[in-house]
Amino acid sequence: MAAKSDIHLYTAATPNGIKISMLLEELGLEYKTTAIDISKNTQKEPWFLEINPNGRIPALTDTFTDGSPINLFESGAIMQYLVDRYDKDHKVSYPFGSREYYETNCWLMWQMGGLGPMQGQSNHFTRYAPERIEYGVNRYQNETRRLYRVMDTQLAKTKKFLVPGDKLTIADISCWGWVASHTWAGVSLDDFPHLNEWLERLLARPGIEKGRHVPKRHTALDQRGLSQEELDKRAKEAAKWVQEGMKQDAQR
Repeated sequence: MAAKSDIHLYTAATPNGIKISMLLEELGLEYKTTAIDISKNTQKEPWFLEINPNGRIPALTDTFTDGSPINLFESGAIMQYLVDRYDKDHKVSYPFGSREYYETNCWLMWQMGGLGPMQGQSNHFTRYAPERIEYGVNRYQNETRRLYRVMDTQLAKTKKFLVPGDKLTIADISCWGWVASHTWAGVSLDDFPHLNEWLERLLARPGIEKGRHVPKRHTALDQRGLSQEELDKRAKEAAKWVQEGMKQDAQR
């Protein structure tokens, strides 16, 4: 039975969005969900900006320890809040001050500052740009591959999870959705066997499997079997609202 809480998650089925729902499921917490339709720029509406002034998903509200409401944004910060506040038994975290605690934070910051932004740009230049710019495609696909190599090398040493030990942490959860979307970024996992094993290892966990389908079915792994023609077709449809969103951002 899920533990009661006042957590309300505002999210979409993106790598940044599902990392929060996967964590909530791993922690066994009760939470409410509001699906944000980023194709309609719901995240830029005034009511949402009151929760996250940056106009991005995910965002989360909760009742703080003093009884007042708290609004949280930036997925890494939300993950740290959730484990600090609710993971008292250290299901997916290590005690504050331990070596593993700081190592977890290193990998979380690595994902937030490296893997996410670089693969996000690979997505954009590979799938959404109005014209194909080879320099941009090569730059960000190559950097995504480099970052995958960093993970693959680490996992070859640790054997199971990013932080040495037998415990899944928010470092792993934060990276999973990005690696699962490797096909969309135009990057294969063929050269990264340890990373591929890690991807499947996490997928076998009930919390990851359930959480990745919030607020709707997660389809990134399905893309591995699609032809380039089908991928291009899907990208063309998505590019319309991506570019429209960029226009709106420029006007804010």
